[in-house]
Amino acid sequence: MLSKNQIKLIRSLELRKNRKAEGLFVAEGPKVVGDLLRAGFKPYATYSTTERPDSLLISKSDLQRISFLQHPQEVLAVFHIPSPVSRPQAEGNQLSLALDGIQDPGNMGTIIRIADWFGINTVYCSPDTVDIYNPKVVQATMGSIAHVNIIYTDLLTLLEHADCPVYGTLLDGEDIYRQELSANGIIVMGNEGNGISQPVRRFITHKLYIPNFHAAEETAESLNVAIATAITCSEFRRRN
Repeated sequence: MLSKNQIKLIRSLELRKNRKAEGLFVAEGPKVVGDLLRAGFKPYATYSTTERPDSLLISKSDLQRISFLQHPQEVLAVFHIPSPVSRPQAEGNQLSLALDGIQDPGNMGTIIRIADWFGINTVYCSPDTVDIYNPKVVQATMGSIAHVNIIYTDLLTLLEHADCPVYGTLLDGEDIYRQELSANGIIVMGNEGNGISQPVRRFITHKLYIPNFHAAEETAESLNVAIATAITCSEFRRRN
């Protein structure tokens, strides 16, 4: 049976300030927890409703009390947050993503999963981007958080010193299907409501636009940022 202090600690990790203070985050489900363990993330504690090595056996009702999911998935683990990468530099010989102010946890987690699928190993995030260790983000990555290097940094400094093409999806960009796309560079994706911020736009060397193929006047105003990321990454990989 879980103690009140254990429950209080786990539930407190829903908030970023508490995750930062404790240096801990929560992951749920056999796949996500398993991927993190295999990637070398250090567990603080693991709880499961079935017999598992190095896990505390708990009841389904106890799992329900500590889970952040509507339908808990058998196992919940608390992990230590890894030390951040210091003074990151853009690696110009590969394709990477830069996220400028992404706010929705679902979008963030999905983008990490997209990066993993398309073999993009590094994702740079502006400081105001949603915390990757938010429980909803961790869950939305479906384990891809263990496979992608995620770095929070000042995007202006990063892009200013980037020795590679810097692509950005903008309404005044050129048709992505008609543009030349390189095998290396940084793809910048902007905030859900405001897009790429004006200061970051100054460093975009190649403006891209995903065209609307609907002939009607009344149509969607824009694409969801995670969907736009998937389309953009797919087109880069299709070409190279």
